[in-house]
Amino acid sequence: MSAMPTTPQPRWMRWVEQRLPIFSFVQHFNEYPTPKNLNYFWNFGSLAGITLVIMIVSGIVLAMHYTPHVDYAFDSVERIRRDVNHGWLLRSMHANGGAMFFIAVYIHVFRGLYYGSYKAPREIVWWMGIIILLLMMATAFMGYVLPWGQMSFWAAKVITNLFSAIPLVGEDITTWLWGGFTVDQPTLNRFYSLHYLLPFIIVGVVVVHIWSLHTVKSGNPLGIDVKSPKDTIPFHPYYTVKDMFGLGVFLLIWSIFVFFAPDFMGHPDNYIPADSQVTPPHIVPEWYFLPFYAILRATPDILFINAKLAGVIAMFGSILLLFFLPWLDSSKVRSANYRPAYRVAFWILVVDCIVLGFCGANPPEGAWLHISRAATAWYFFHFLILVPIIARVETPKPLPFSISEPVVKPAVARA
Repeated sequence: MSAMPTTPQPRWMRWVEQRLPIFSFVQHFNEYPTPKNLNYFWNFGSLAGITLVIMIVSGIVLAMHYTPHVDYAFDSVERIRRDVNHGWLLRSMHANGGAMFFIAVYIHVFRGLYYGSYKAPREIVWWMGIIILLLMMATAFMGYVLPWGQMSFWAAKVITNLFSAIPLVGEDITTWLWGGFTVDQPTLNRFYSLHYLLPFIIVGVVVVHIWSLHTVKSGNPLGIDVKSPKDTIPFHPYYTVKDMFGLGVFLLIWSIFVFFAPDFMGHPDNYIPADSQVTPPHIVPEWYFLPFYAILRATPDILFINAKLAGVIAMFGSILLLFFLPWLDSSKVRSANYRPAYRVAFWILVVDCIVLGFCGANPPEGAWLHISRAATAWYFFHFLILVPIIARVETPKPLPFSISEPVVKPAVARA
């Protein structure tokens, strides 16, 4: 089949293209061959990217009106909501946007776990995604401190003090984060500066993430490689339209929180100015940190390691072990659709993470503490023991020969 004729480029476009090949770069994304069977779970990568842009733009405008001073920070946030033109909209969009960002990224990560997106040759794509998640967590935590409410202040005090448990360098790290010997003005300055800086670093890592993805090509729900051009379709218009539909639904949900429940995801104590003399009865972070917070508090003394240090190791280890997942899961089959035992273990893990979230929202005492410890043990058991065992003993279902086969065979059968 002969190639479709292309429209001659205007002279100015050719002049720019010779010096900066931006038009061929855009054309690459338009014509990028994409597996034809991607489902809506593949939308969440682009949704996260669009959310990141919205968060950066709204954050820059908010920074023009925010006062990073312990005496004025709380009042400046209230002034943004009440006196700045459309400040209530920007503040609500930014505050709820953090939660929407984590929703998109968490679904994106669990999609990767289900469909084996961490397996060869996409290890670097996976690693870049985990680095993005870590940077997001740091950025969100520092942003949570900026309103300088009761929960902001005490969350900063409790969480940063955890670093003091690290032998030898812990006290120095905590002092550097605080800018002194307690959470005060230097702490707020540091968090404000880093909260403004880190999103741009995230953008840089996202570029590497997309670059590595386009180098090894996208995965698909079947978990098999592209065998022929018949297995792919151009990214535009097929997936741009699909992404736009997903974006519409995503923005609709986001707008419900922005316009009708702007404070739904905030803690009531954070609408009280920070007071270093009054400790809240129960200190909790934002909901997207709750599973890790539960792991932190559930870890007991382990041999010669005290509970505080063991909790810090477990909390960070729960994320860092994801870097080793390509080697922990040695199965050659990527997609859980063809791995019945792994699929059951995956859904148990999802339930386990939800349980950890509920535990993190409640005091670490009574039944909640025991459930937290059981759920934490299962989390590490899943990745360190269960996944490697399943990879060795499981008998996967037969894989289709090509991406097109599951579509063509039912059509032939019906005919």
